[in-house]
Amino acid sequence: MSTNNNNTNNEPKVKPRRHGGFGGGRAAAMSGEKAKDFKGTLKRLMTYLKPQAFPMLLVIIFTIISVTFTILSPKMMGRATNKLFEGIISKNLPAGTTKDQVIQMLKLRGENQFADMISAMDITPGKGVDFNALLHLLLTLLVIYILAAFFQWLQRYTMAGVAQNVVYNLRRDVDNKLSKLPLKYYDNHSHGDILSRVTNDVDNIAHTLQQTITQIVHAIAVVVGVLIMMFSISSLLSWISLAIIPLSFLVTMFIMRKSQKYFIAQWDSTGALNGHIEETFTGHNIVGAFNQQDKAIKRFDKENERVYESSFKAQFISSIIRPAVNFLNNVNYVIICVIGGIRVSNGIITLGDVLAFIQYSRQFTQPVVQVASIVNVLQSTVASAERVFELLDEKEEIPDTDKPVVLDDAKGHVKFEHVYFSYNPDAPLIEDMNLEAYPGQTVAIVGPTGAGKTTLVNLLMRFYEIDSGRITIDDVDIRDMRRDDLRKLFGMVLQDTWLFNGSIKDNIAYSKEGASDEEIIAAAQAAYVDHFIRTLPEGYNTILTGDATNISQGQKQLLTIARAFLADPKILILDEATSSVDTRTEMLIQKAMSKLRIGRTSFVIAHRLSTIRNAETILVMNKGKIVEQGNHKELMAAQGFYYDLYMSQFLSPVLDNIDEI
Repeated sequence: MSTNNNNTNNEPKVKPRRHGGFGGGRAAAMSGEKAKDFKGTLKRLMTYLKPQAFPMLLVIIFTIISVTFTILSPKMMGRATNKLFEGIISKNLPAGTTKDQVIQMLKLRGENQFADMISAMDITPGKGVDFNALLHLLLTLLVIYILAAFFQWLQRYTMAGVAQNVVYNLRRDVDNKLSKLPLKYYDNHSHGDILSRVTNDVDNIAHTLQQTITQIVHAIAVVVGVLIMMFSISSLLSWISLAIIPLSFLVTMFIMRKSQKYFIAQWDSTGALNGHIEETFTGHNIVGAFNQQDKAIKRFDKENERVYESSFKAQFISSIIRPAVNFLNNVNYVIICVIGGIRVSNGIITLGDVLAFIQYSRQFTQPVVQVASIVNVLQSTVASAERVFELLDEKEEIPDTDKPVVLDDAKGHVKFEHVYFSYNPDAPLIEDMNLEAYPGQTVAIVGPTGAGKTTLVNLLMRFYEIDSGRITIDDVDIRDMRRDDLRKLFGMVLQDTWLFNGSIKDNIAYSKEGASDEEIIAAAQAAYVDHFIRTLPEGYNTILTGDATNISQGQKQLLTIARAFLADPKILILDEATSSVDTRTEMLIQKAMSKLRIGRTSFVIAHRLSTIRNAETILVMNKGKIVEQGNHKELMAAQGFYYDLYMSQFLSPVLDNIDEI
């Protein structure tokens, strides 16, 4: 029996969780102020691409082929333009003369610039447009466009598989992580924030991988290919085009740094908003009952305003990148047109080459614009990835032992030996607790709120790890067992029932994999719920809604008792299972639970002391320690803490009536 005083304010509120334990509802405070590692997060995200090396190689190959055909098209278009332009010029020149004679005539007339332009052309005076050659070039151009589109389709198809495989692995890691996190993590984070990380943030990453990686590969291939073609046409014009890159890069980096902090705040505030929505709609009946709709709306408006402000600033600032880069590109375009026109008139390059170069310059600056857009999206994605990686980096439960002990035929002998535990190291809760529950014995745990009753059960099932001491089942330390094996020994019926969206049969069968229909029906009969189920239109196949709102609270509780019957556990945990039902249903539930306790070691957490009068052992807890222990008669005779608790539950109504009189 423990002997030291404790602080009772450290025990969290409790309610059932997805993995079958108990936990609190303390929501984590969220903000976007924490410094983020952009490069480190991006590098870590890229590690998920390593298993996709071969498909990524195919993406690169398909991209290079597609870009090659795309780059050839302006050159072919330039040749077609030259054919058309040369045909028009030659048609207006005197027939029967040669090109050299025409040039000589122009120079004699003082038209030297026109003569220089003619000298750079492939013409036959008086011939006109060679439509056969022009048609051949246009058909070749059509084939090039088709091949470019085909390989681009192959690239996108392959990349879709890469992106989805990466996100599949990321979702798998997140799901595995959630099953390994201690209950403390769920106590300190709102459901909405966790769901936002698993859904919104992961979906944002998936979208980015699908779009940006192909754009990056495409941009690199275009830059390399276009540079080669540009320099093959004119070195001067190429260097002019290259001069725009440093300016675009500086503008992009400057704006990116300004917007990054707002992207971080955007996703953090989105998680906070989702948390509020999840809490409000889960408890919408309570919100309405206490007329808190206006307060809930005000908080929603406040959180929504945070999302709006951060999203607006992030999107607005980052969206400046594209028009800024486009402005620089337009300046570059004007310069190329002016200088290119002068060089055509001087006969240095042809008109078709200038037109091709203008298209190449557009293709060359397009990747810069794409990179600007990618940076915009990438900032949002890295912010999401950081939130996901924060979850993946959370401290996990202590690993199971390498040499676990398996209790093949557990008896249910439970002992707490000098157990110490605290939620906060600076505020001890349970100190030097000692108790023993023998096989088949019912142990009731009573005490005021915050006394440590539910904490004791959390420790027993290893939802929390004790600080020191040990807990044994059949003389085996529970830390020497796998958590899965340990928890298979337990069956739970909680105050807050948990049923999922599915049939009644599936909800009962949840506790035993592969349960037969006969076993399910037998469990329902033992829990006195079979008759009710058969009155439903679909019987055992009746579908329960998400919160099982189509049946009463008492019926929900009986279904959870049937689930516990089906599991056939060695040890039972009953946590105030009748606190929220009517008197008749309470009697039915008590009858079912009494039947369920037969031959099993049972821990009953109770606030209504009248429900545990027949327990073999009653543990009275206060401030994290056992202050009294015995059966009902012994504890009443002692007239101690239990006596005061018991009498207060029966005297309070009488005193209230006296006050009214």
